[in-house]
Amino acid sequence: MPPTVTIGDFSRLTLLSVKALRHYHEVGLLAPAEIDPSSGYRRYDVDQVETAQLIRRLRDLDMPVPDVRSVVLAPDPETRAELLRQHLDRMEASLTRTRAVVASLRLALDPLPDVVVEHRHLPAQPVLATRFTAGEDTIADAFGRAFPALHATLEAGGALPVGPGGAVWSHEWFEDDEGEVVAFVPIVATDAVTPATDQEVLVLDALDVAVGIHAGAFTDFDRTYGALGRHVAEHCGSSGRPIRELYVIGPERTDDPEQYRTEICWPIGPA
Repeated sequence: MPPTVTIGDFSRLTLLSVKALRHYHEVGLLAPAEIDPSSGYRRYDVDQVETAQLIRRLRDLDMPVPDVRSVVLAPDPETRAELLRQHLDRMEASLTRTRAVVASLRLALDPLPDVVVEHRHLPAQPVLATRFTAGEDTIADAFGRAFPALHATLEAGGALPVGPGGAVWSHEWFEDDEGEVVAFVPIVATDAVTPATDQEVLVLDALDVAVGIHAGAFTDFDRTYGALGRHVAEHCGSSGRPIRELYVIGPERTDDPEQYRTEICWPIGPA
Protein backbone atom coordinates (compact mmCIF):
# COMPACT_ATOMS: atom_id res chain seq x y z
CA MET A 1 0.00 0.00 0.00
CA PRO A 2 1.23 3.52 -0.72
CA PRO A 3 2.16 5.59 2.33
CA THR A 4 -0.35 8.07 3.68
CA VAL A 5 0.26 11.62 4.82
CA THR A 6 -1.67 14.12 6.90
CA ILE A 7 -3.92 16.65 5.26
CA GLY A 8 -1.35 19.33 6.03
CA ASP A 9 1.45 17.45 4.30
CA PHE A 10 -0.86 16.62 1.41
CA SER A 11 -1.65 20.31 1.11
CA ARG A 12 2.06 21.03 0.71
CA LEU A 13 2.45 18.16 -1.78
CA THR A 14 -0.33 19.47 -4.01
CA LEU A 15 -0.33 23.24 -3.37
CA LEU A 16 -4.01 22.93 -2.42
CA SER A 17 -5.08 24.58 0.80
CA VAL A 18 -6.50 22.50 3.62
CA LYS A 19 -9.74 24.40 3.18
CA ALA A 20 -9.85 23.44 -0.50
CA LEU A 21 -9.10 19.79 0.27
CA ARG A 22 -11.90 19.68 2.81
CA HIS A 23 -14.27 21.27 0.28
CA TYR A 24 -13.31 18.78 -2.43
CA HIS A 25 -14.00 15.98 0.02
CA GLU A 26 -17.42 17.41 0.85
CA VAL A 27 -18.44 17.76 -2.82
CA GLY A 28 -17.19 14.29 -3.74
CA LEU A 29 -14.14 15.24 -5.81
CA LEU A 30 -11.33 13.86 -3.66
CA ALA A 31 -12.02 11.68 -0.64
CA PRO A 32 -9.21 11.01 1.86
CA ALA A 33 -7.73 7.53 1.92
CA GLU A 34 -8.39 7.33 5.67
CA ILE A 35 -10.39 9.24 8.25
CA ASP A 36 -9.65 8.63 11.90
CA PRO A 37 -13.01 7.67 13.44
CA SER A 38 -12.23 9.28 16.77
CA SER A 39 -10.44 12.48 15.78
CA GLY A 40 -11.80 12.96 12.26
CA TYR A 41 -8.28 13.64 10.95
CA ARG A 42 -7.89 13.03 7.26
CA ARG A 43 -4.97 11.19 5.66
CA TYR A 44 -4.26 10.91 1.95
CA ASP A 45 -2.36 8.38 -0.16
CA VAL A 46 0.61 9.82 -1.98
CA ASP A 47 -0.87 8.19 -5.10
CA GLN A 48 -3.65 10.79 -4.90
CA VAL A 49 -1.24 13.63 -5.65
CA GLU A 50 -1.75 13.46 -9.43
CA THR A 51 -5.55 13.51 -9.06
CA ALA A 52 -5.34 16.48 -6.69
CA GLN A 53 -3.09 18.36 -9.10
CA LEU A 54 -5.49 17.62 -11.97
CA ILE A 55 -8.36 19.02 -9.91
CA ARG A 56 -6.36 22.15 -9.13
CA ARG A 57 -5.57 22.72 -12.80
CA LEU A 58 -9.17 22.19 -13.86
CA ARG A 59 -10.46 24.60 -11.24
CA ASP A 60 -7.83 27.13 -12.37
CA LEU A 61 -9.49 26.82 -15.79
CA ASP A 62 -12.85 27.70 -14.18
CA MET A 63 -14.28 24.26 -14.88
CA PRO A 64 -17.46 23.80 -12.80
CA VAL A 65 -17.25 21.26 -9.99
CA PRO A 66 -19.73 18.81 -11.64
CA ASP A 67 -17.59 18.81 -14.80
CA VAL A 68 -14.40 18.32 -12.77
CA ARG A 69 -16.07 15.34 -11.11
CA SER A 70 -16.89 13.87 -14.53
CA VAL A 71 -13.25 14.21 -15.60
CA VAL A 72 -11.85 12.77 -12.38
CA LEU A 73 -14.25 9.82 -12.48
CA ALA A 74 -13.91 9.21 -16.24
CA PRO A 75 -13.76 5.47 -16.90
CA ASP A 76 -10.90 5.68 -19.41
CA PRO A 77 -8.31 8.13 -20.82
CA GLU A 78 -10.29 8.64 -24.03
CA THR A 79 -13.40 9.79 -22.16
CA ARG A 80 -11.30 12.08 -19.97
CA ALA A 81 -9.58 13.59 -23.00
CA GLU A 82 -12.91 14.24 -24.73
CA LEU A 83 -14.32 15.99 -21.65
CA LEU A 84 -11.23 18.17 -21.48
CA ARG A 85 -11.49 19.01 -25.19
CA GLN A 86 -15.11 20.05 -24.75
CA HIS A 87 -14.21 22.39 -21.89
CA LEU A 88 -11.32 23.91 -23.84
CA ASP A 89 -13.65 24.51 -26.79
CA ARG A 90 -16.07 26.34 -24.47
CA MET A 91 -13.21 28.41 -23.07
CA GLU A 92 -12.02 29.36 -26.56
CA ALA A 93 -15.56 30.39 -27.54
CA SER A 94 -15.84 32.45 -24.36
CA LEU A 95 -12.47 34.08 -25.07
CA THR A 96 -13.62 34.97 -28.57
CA ARG A 97 -16.78 36.58 -27.17
CA THR A 98 -14.73 38.47 -24.58
CA ARG A 99 -12.39 39.82 -27.22
CA ALA A 100 -15.34 40.94 -29.31
CA VAL A 101 -16.90 42.71 -26.33
CA VAL A 102 -13.59 44.43 -25.51
CA ALA A 103 -13.31 45.66 -29.10
CA SER A 104 -16.90 46.85 -28.96
CA LEU A 105 -16.28 48.73 -25.72
CA ARG A 106 -13.32 50.48 -27.31
CA LEU A 107 -15.59 51.60 -30.15
CA ALA A 108 -18.12 52.84 -27.60
CA LEU A 109 -15.58 55.48 -26.57
CA ASP A 110 -16.09 57.09 -30.00
CA PRO A 111 -19.19 58.98 -31.22
CA LEU A 112 -21.85 57.04 -33.08
CA PRO A 113 -20.72 56.26 -36.64
CA ASP A 114 -21.87 58.26 -39.61
CA VAL A 115 -24.34 56.06 -41.47
CA VAL A 116 -25.38 56.79 -45.04
CA VAL A 117 -29.17 56.55 -44.92
CA GLU A 118 -31.25 55.80 -47.99
CA HIS A 119 -35.01 56.29 -48.09
CA ARG A 120 -36.59 53.41 -49.95
CA HIS A 121 -40.01 51.97 -50.78
CA LEU A 122 -40.24 48.23 -50.23
CA PRO A 123 -43.04 46.73 -52.31
CA ALA A 124 -45.22 43.94 -50.97
CA GLN A 125 -43.17 40.76 -51.10
CA PRO A 126 -44.18 37.06 -51.02
CA VAL A 127 -41.88 35.10 -48.70
CA LEU A 128 -41.35 31.64 -47.29
CA ALA A 129 -41.09 32.23 -43.55
CA THR A 130 -40.80 30.64 -40.15
CA ARG A 131 -41.81 32.20 -36.84
CA PHE A 132 -40.15 31.61 -33.50
CA THR A 133 -39.68 33.26 -30.15
CA ALA A 134 -36.11 34.02 -29.17
CA GLY A 135 -33.94 36.21 -26.98
CA GLU A 136 -30.48 37.63 -27.47
CA ASP A 137 -28.85 34.47 -26.14
CA THR A 138 -30.82 32.12 -28.41
CA ILE A 139 -31.26 34.09 -31.63
CA ALA A 140 -28.03 32.89 -33.28
CA ASP A 141 -28.99 29.24 -32.82
CA ALA A 142 -32.54 29.95 -34.01
CA PHE A 143 -31.26 31.60 -37.19
CA GLY A 144 -28.78 28.76 -37.62
CA ARG A 145 -31.72 26.36 -37.85
CA ALA A 146 -34.25 28.58 -39.62
CA PHE A 147 -32.42 29.72 -42.73
CA PRO A 148 -30.93 26.34 -43.76
CA ALA A 149 -34.42 24.84 -43.36
CA LEU A 150 -36.01 27.58 -45.49
CA HIS A 151 -33.46 27.13 -48.25
CA ALA A 152 -33.85 23.34 -48.07
CA THR A 153 -37.60 23.74 -48.63
CA LEU A 154 -37.00 25.96 -51.63
CA GLU A 155 -34.48 23.52 -53.08
CA ALA A 156 -36.83 20.56 -52.54
CA GLY A 157 -39.51 22.41 -54.50
CA GLY A 158 -37.17 23.45 -57.29
CA ALA A 159 -37.52 27.13 -56.39
CA LEU A 160 -34.93 29.83 -55.90
CA PRO A 161 -34.97 32.89 -53.62
CA VAL A 162 -35.51 36.16 -55.47
CA GLY A 163 -33.48 38.26 -53.05
CA PRO A 164 -31.60 38.17 -49.77
CA GLY A 165 -33.15 36.55 -46.73
CA GLY A 166 -34.17 38.67 -43.80
CA ALA A 167 -36.13 38.94 -40.59
CA VAL A 168 -38.99 40.95 -39.13
CA TRP A 169 -38.40 41.86 -35.49
CA SER A 170 -41.34 42.32 -33.14
CA HIS A 171 -41.39 45.24 -30.74
CA GLU A 172 -41.34 42.73 -27.86
CA TRP A 173 -37.95 41.43 -28.96
CA PHE A 174 -36.43 44.85 -28.36
CA GLU A 175 -38.51 45.86 -25.35
CA ASP A 176 -38.74 42.60 -23.38
CA ASP A 177 -35.43 40.91 -24.28
CA GLU A 178 -37.46 38.14 -25.95
CA GLY A 179 -40.11 38.15 -28.63
CA GLU A 180 -41.32 36.86 -31.94
CA VAL A 181 -39.00 36.92 -34.93
CA VAL A 182 -40.05 36.04 -38.47
CA ALA A 183 -37.16 34.75 -40.57
CA PHE A 184 -37.93 34.79 -44.29
CA VAL A 185 -36.64 34.18 -47.78
CA PRO A 186 -38.31 36.10 -50.66
CA ILE A 187 -40.00 34.04 -53.37
CA VAL A 188 -41.55 34.88 -56.71
CA ALA A 189 -45.16 34.10 -55.73
CA THR A 190 -47.18 32.64 -52.89
CA ASP A 191 -47.75 29.42 -54.83
CA ALA A 192 -44.09 29.00 -55.76
CA VAL A 193 -43.30 26.58 -52.94
CA THR A 194 -44.98 24.25 -50.46
CA PRO A 195 -43.92 25.14 -46.90
CA ALA A 196 -42.76 22.57 -44.35
CA THR A 197 -44.76 21.95 -41.18
CA ASP A 198 -43.21 24.79 -39.18
CA GLN A 199 -43.09 27.21 -42.12
CA GLU A 200 -45.61 29.43 -43.90
CA VAL A 201 -45.99 31.43 -47.07
CA LEU A 202 -47.03 35.02 -46.49
CA VAL A 203 -46.82 38.45 -48.07
CA LEU A 204 -44.83 41.14 -46.31
CA ASP A 205 -46.57 44.51 -46.40
CA ALA A 206 -45.23 47.31 -48.56
CA LEU A 207 -43.22 49.77 -46.48
CA ASP A 208 -41.50 53.11 -46.73
CA VAL A 209 -38.23 52.73 -44.86
CA ALA A 210 -35.01 54.45 -43.95
CA VAL A 211 -32.20 52.01 -44.70
CA GLY A 212 -28.87 51.96 -42.92
CA ILE A 213 -26.16 49.49 -43.90
CA HIS A 214 -24.22 47.63 -41.24
CA ALA A 215 -20.92 46.28 -42.57
CA GLY A 216 -19.20 43.52 -40.64
CA ALA A 217 -20.03 41.26 -37.73
CA PHE A 218 -23.11 41.72 -35.59
CA THR A 219 -21.07 42.62 -32.50
CA ASP A 220 -21.53 46.38 -32.97
CA PHE A 221 -25.02 46.22 -34.43
CA ASP A 222 -26.30 48.53 -31.71
CA ARG A 223 -24.15 51.40 -32.96
CA THR A 224 -25.59 51.22 -36.48
CA TYR A 225 -29.08 50.95 -35.01
CA GLY A 226 -28.38 54.00 -32.86
CA ALA A 227 -27.15 56.08 -35.77
CA LEU A 228 -30.05 55.05 -38.02
CA GLY A 229 -32.62 55.58 -35.29
CA ARG A 230 -31.25 59.04 -34.60
CA HIS A 231 -31.60 59.92 -38.29
CA VAL A 232 -35.21 58.70 -38.29
CA ALA A 233 -36.03 60.70 -35.16
CA GLU A 234 -34.43 63.86 -36.50
CA HIS A 235 -35.59 63.77 -40.13
CA CYS A 236 -38.62 61.61 -40.89
CA GLY A 237 -40.22 60.01 -37.87
CA SER A 238 -40.89 56.36 -37.20
CA SER A 239 -44.14 54.73 -38.28
CA GLY A 240 -43.97 52.37 -35.31
CA ARG A 241 -44.15 49.28 -37.52
CA PRO A 242 -41.75 46.34 -37.00
CA ILE A 243 -38.19 46.73 -38.23
CA ARG A 244 -36.90 44.48 -40.98
CA GLU A 245 -33.36 43.36 -41.62
CA LEU A 246 -32.07 42.11 -44.96
CA TYR A 247 -28.97 39.91 -44.90
CA VAL A 248 -27.41 40.89 -48.21
CA ILE A 249 -24.23 39.01 -47.30
CA GLY A 250 -24.58 36.72 -44.32
CA PRO A 251 -23.28 33.48 -42.83
CA GLU A 252 -24.74 31.40 -45.66
CA ARG A 253 -22.49 33.22 -48.14
CA THR A 254 -19.27 33.71 -46.22
CA ASP A 255 -17.45 32.34 -43.17
CA ASP A 256 -15.83 35.73 -42.56
CA PRO A 257 -18.04 37.94 -40.35
CA GLU A 258 -16.13 40.99 -41.48
CA GLN A 259 -17.69 40.48 -44.93
CA TYR A 260 -21.27 40.54 -43.62
CA ARG A 261 -23.51 43.24 -45.05
CA THR A 262 -26.89 43.87 -43.43
CA GLU A 263 -29.53 46.41 -44.44
CA ILE A 264 -31.55 47.66 -41.47
CA CYS A 265 -34.93 48.85 -42.74
CA TRP A 266 -36.61 51.23 -40.28
CA PRO A 267 -40.25 51.95 -41.24
CA ILE A 268 -40.99 55.66 -41.54
CA GLY A 269 -44.05 57.80 -42.11
CA PRO A 270 -47.59 57.19 -40.86
CA ALA A 271 -48.40 53.87 -39.19
